[in-house]
Amino acid sequence: MAAPDCVFHRTLTRSRSGPNKASSSSSSPAVCREFLCVVDVQRYSRDQGSSVYFPQAVLNAGDDLYDITLTDGDCRLRVTLDPGLNRLVERNVLQPGSMLRNAAFAPAMTAQLPECPGASGDRDSYRLVSVEVKDGAAGDDDEEEDGVRRFDVDQDSLPWFGLSEPAGSLVPLRANRSVFLPLWNSVDYSGEVWREAPPIEEEDGDEEEEEVQRPAVTVSELRDSFLIGRRGVSRGAVQHQLIVRIINKSHLMYYGKTDRNCECPYKAVLEVCDRTGSVCVVLWNSVCVSWYRCLKPGDIISLRRYRVKQHYQAESDDIEISVNSRNPAARISVLPESSVSPEHLPPAPSYSFYSSKELLERPHGVVCDVIGLLTFSGRPQRIRSKDGRGAELLEYRWLRLEDGTSNHPIMVKLFSTSQPESHRKLYPLSVVVCTRLKVIKAADQTDASFYLTNTTYTQVYCTGLGHHSEMSYRKLRPVRHFLLWLRSQEDGQVLSRALIGGFFIYPPPPVSLETYMKDRRGELGFLRGAELQREVERLCYRERRSFCIQAAVTMVTYSRRGEEDRCLFWTVRPSSLSSSSSSSSSSPSPRFAKSSPHPSPSPSLSFSSLLPLSSTPRSFRPPLSSSSSFSPMSPSSAHSQLTPRPLDYRSGRRSCKRKQLLQAETPKKRHPMVTLQPEQNNKTVILFEASMEFLENTNADEEDDSDDDDDDTSSFVTAPLLPVSPTIAVETLPMRYDHAHREEQAVAVAMGGRASAAGRFDSAIEDYYTLRLRALSDGVSVDAVFLPHSSSSPCPPLLPHSNTWISILSHGAFSSNTPPPSPADLINMAAQLANQRLVCVLEACHLGGATTELVLSRAFHLTD
Repeated sequence: MAAPDCVFHRTLTRSRSGPNKASSSSSSPAVCREFLCVVDVQRYSRDQGSSVYFPQAVLNAGDDLYDITLTDGDCRLRVTLDPGLNRLVERNVLQPGSMLRNAAFAPAMTAQLPECPGASGDRDSYRLVSVEVKDGAAGDDDEEEDGVRRFDVDQDSLPWFGLSEPAGSLVPLRANRSVFLPLWNSVDYSGEVWREAPPIEEEDGDEEEEEVQRPAVTVSELRDSFLIGRRGVSRGAVQHQLIVRIINKSHLMYYGKTDRNCECPYKAVLEVCDRTGSVCVVLWNSVCVSWYRCLKPGDIISLRRYRVKQHYQAESDDIEISVNSRNPAARISVLPESSVSPEHLPPAPSYSFYSSKELLERPHGVVCDVIGLLTFSGRPQRIRSKDGRGAELLEYRWLRLEDGTSNHPIMVKLFSTSQPESHRKLYPLSVVVCTRLKVIKAADQTDASFYLTNTTYTQVYCTGLGHHSEMSYRKLRPVRHFLLWLRSQEDGQVLSRALIGGFFIYPPPPVSLETYMKDRRGELGFLRGAELQREVERLCYRERRSFCIQAAVTMVTYSRRGEEDRCLFWTVRPSSLSSSSSSSSSSPSPRFAKSSPHPSPSPSLSFSSLLPLSSTPRSFRPPLSSSSSFSPMSPSSAHSQLTPRPLDYRSGRRSCKRKQLLQAETPKKRHPMVTLQPEQNNKTVILFEASMEFLENTNADEEDDSDDDDDDTSSFVTAPLLPVSPTIAVETLPMRYDHAHREEQAVAVAMGGRASAAGRFDSAIEDYYTLRLRALSDGVSVDAVFLPHSSSSPCPPLLPHSNTWISILSHGAFSSNTPPPSPADLINMAAQLANQRLVCVLEACHLGGATTELVLSRAFHLTD
């Protein structure tokens, strides 16, 4: 029972007189003036009854609802976020650890829908209808600031407020769903209800007790019986035991709809086989919760009480096996291989491993398996689905794998595979196996620009989870050849090119405008500046999109990370700003500046590479308000409806104190409990440990192995004031991998990760350019980061060129065959861009809160 003097008690007592007696619209919200802390944010999809709770949000809200767990330090309370506030979660403003102030709670109706197990009529139920979110998260400050109370207690041990304590496990409050969705995708599982171990089943008869298992029916017999219409198979449940091996396992498929009330709308597909053939087994609904995590490719399973149906979206002569929790309740069990009679033992899974050299010759669409040493692990991002469900965001990340067979790495665009634990362990210098990937290679692409991506059955196995020692692929010749190459590598050499996170684009965009426009068929055309603003404001957290505008460059700035108060810049003179882009003007001049420690923001300049977007203000109340964060052409007429907050130069100073994390010496050598030892020169400790899982319990395999074959800081001079330009986001620059702090780095770049943590590590790129672009259509200005350092990125080298500004922008990087120009020379050359019309390709990614990354990937000269 909560303390009687807790904040919730003082705030909500007056609204508890009848939460089920009046609608939320006729009740006055109770406002909590004190600070509250967000403990958890849980997402789920609407059902048919959800509109009763939120009748005003039926048309303008999405399919998602959010339950928020709050604490005042004395107790906990679960409330539902009003759908008008969903944008706070979608842009990662409101997140676990956030501090809330002036939270307004309205009593919610619960008696009308008693079937919702999380909101029964005898419990307190509230909606959070408006709130202010304090910048930063709880625990960021060592002491209280502005009256913020520290919540350093064990929040899980706090009692629940009033009668709001859940009965049993937490379930959604405003929909008849039994499970929550992950915050950032609909493919992974979320919550402790997803079982890691098989359910304990009661033994049924003597058949379970037999030492040797024999199937009562085979796959071919089921297929033949169904196709000829035999009554026991075509119309009823099959009781006969089927023993099969799992060959492939799909990701989870969520089919929850707002017009359906299915409690657990999941399905997953297993490709299984026995000695007579293969078939698909479909796990439905709560069977997925009980069994999906327990089953893996290679397992032998026994099935009883299932139905045989015609294969969905397949030819009429094929079948699938439907496994459900009722009508009938299926019986599943995992069998050890030794318990199946040898004559009925299903064949082992087959693999098609290709090396990077062999993949160069593979055509588009080929399905393959790969193994490699991970040297680049990109940050997770999201893109809109193109399969008809345009509202769904798909989470993905880029991986670079090396296997030593060619100079071309294996690039993998890896979407979620319903293996969140594996994806969290994708650290550089891990050995990664990806199965059932498909080759993506355009007809006019170079061989080096192909990549691999998911199929329905893609699975990922990586070092650190014990996968490699359990899977049968470890005995295959391609895998053993890769391990031989891996043992010849040294930690220091691999560490020098190992990167994690940061902006990344692949395949490299074309270097000509004609090819680029040809590739863009069917996509948005050139945007006006105001249209670009609206599209950027619609982005959700970590959503990535490409935009194209026609613009002229009005300023170029060179900066170094953490030293933004010292920079080089060139700008068009004020007289030429007011003239048209094609007219003659006075000669633009370069300027070299060291800014004052705290330059005052000018309202005439835009903050667009770190956009303080109006859709995520600190004080947020529905409906959403829209305001401009781009600046128009004329300085005299530029007045933003939302004043950008001043740049935080304290963070820049903190990043200057970064510690050298890449050690000159490798970590102390560990002696694993296997016969094979690492090299005596002690240079391969990390890589040796990464391959250890392949060596566990493989003494016989080891016998078979023997049979196989300078900075330009002098150019800085003092100027009175630097033109205000946003600092680069720490998430934009890739970090050098630090093996000793790999978990911290992985958390920093993960979905929902803390950007402040990323700032503590060394960046692979320290300097960058910022270009101010003025849209030719309506004069709106936008600042975009430009990163021409191709040698530090995972991309392959680009074609040589002349290293002029036009050629650098069209290639997106410096020339690969000549030394790059110094920053001072490049700024001096920026006058080449004066009055030039450019087609600019901008890559936008919302990084959370008020931060949006805008990177100029290409700019093509627009000729008459």
